[in-house]
Amino acid sequence: MKTLLLSLTTAATAIAALPSVGPDYQRPDAPTPATYRDAADTTSVALAPDWWRAFNDPALDALITRALAANQDLRAALARVEQSRALAGVARSAYLPSLAADPSLTRERSSRTVDNALPDSPATTHRLSIDLSWELDLFGRVRRLNQSARADLDAAGATFAAARLSLTAEVATTHFTLRALDRELAIVTQTTAVRRDTLQLIQARVRQGTADDVALARAETELAATEADAAALAIRRSATQNALAVLLGEPAPSSDHSTLITQLSTPPPAIPAGLPGNLLTRRPDIAAAERSLAAASARIGVAKSAFFPTIALTGAAGYASADISDLTKPDSRLWSFGPSIYLPLFQGGRNKANLARSRAAYDEAAATYQQSVLVALREVQDALTASRLLGDQAAAQSRAVASARRGADLSQKRYDAGFVSYFEVVDAQRTALVVERADAQLAGQRWITHVALIKALGGGWSQPTS
Repeated sequence: MKTLLLSLTTAATAIAALPSVGPDYQRPDAPTPATYRDAADTTSVALAPDWWRAFNDPALDALITRALAANQDLRAALARVEQSRALAGVARSAYLPSLAADPSLTRERSSRTVDNALPDSPATTHRLSIDLSWELDLFGRVRRLNQSARADLDAAGATFAAARLSLTAEVATTHFTLRALDRELAIVTQTTAVRRDTLQLIQARVRQGTADDVALARAETELAATEADAAALAIRRSATQNALAVLLGEPAPSSDHSTLITQLSTPPPAIPAGLPGNLLTRRPDIAAAERSLAAASARIGVAKSAFFPTIALTGAAGYASADISDLTKPDSRLWSFGPSIYLPLFQGGRNKANLARSRAAYDEAAATYQQSVLVALREVQDALTASRLLGDQAAAQSRAVASARRGADLSQKRYDAGFVSYFEVVDAQRTALVVERADAQLAGQRWITHVALIKALGGGWSQPTS
């Protein structure tokens, strides 16, 4: 037995060194430009895995911690990684011989009415044996299967990292959206209060005869319109809060995150973009597409190996006896050992079709990989350009807010002094409200765009070195 095991080990080592049929995988070149446009800093600084802490927002830190612990989509992605790990173990087992116990008990009687009938008395056979089967991987079918399974496992791990990055980015985006909505809702609520006071003032003036019904109708209209805007904002905020609850793995009706929301007051932190070529190792979705491409390449070898003979060593050893009391006696021992060869001669074109399908699947995976790189470059460039332009827009918007507020104050003073009609006041206040709401929306958009840039850059993930 020791001699047999030593021989099998030596044979396995020798077979592993043999070349495998099919192409040896090489990662294709990806189309990447030399630099980004609108990148203030091209320093190749890796983002931290917990990138969201750069925002210095304890509320955001708490939300993401809860999401990472309870989000159901992330749990599903992790389960898919475990499935791929198990499948890799299944593929790896094909390297080793298969041993199985095969005890049996049969009792039979032959027919008396057939030609060359055997003795027709009932016979009993007790059998206790160990069966062995081992495929000699001379042409690399098993090796290619293992390469494919390992690449699929790597792809599943990268896909999980992409899901984790997408989750954290979505939580941050939803959080900043809530903060922007709260600021906008505060502006509208304050305006509603001012217009309610104004309506009461005009009602008093109408009773005194110093204002007409037209001004009263206009004040009532503006108050109602502002209250409608507040209700619409409340609906949006409720829907956004419910979406955040789902991200946190919590039921929406029982979740209230209003205490976590703070105002957006400072510009978001600067994010170094690095060089475009770094995306190949910083984006988990690109890594997943590349590993899927490697798996597809290995499966071409699996399909090609079907054209070659399959050689297996089979054997059995144990005992067989008609009487169970004699089963373990030396004379009851049995064994068999020898090779079996399966040589495909005619398969009706099946092997050829499988090979063509594998090559087409590789072409599909290659196109998917190239497309993922192009999409990643576009996302980074979009976020960089938007960050720069939103900064310019924010500066202009701040000037517009200051001017609109000043104009509204002057119109109110002129109306109180009797120099202008109430229509001028309404127009100035409406302009100020629109500008201030746009400023609140823009503040949220700047933070959301920075989150999009971090996500586009890979969010602190880097491809493990093999």
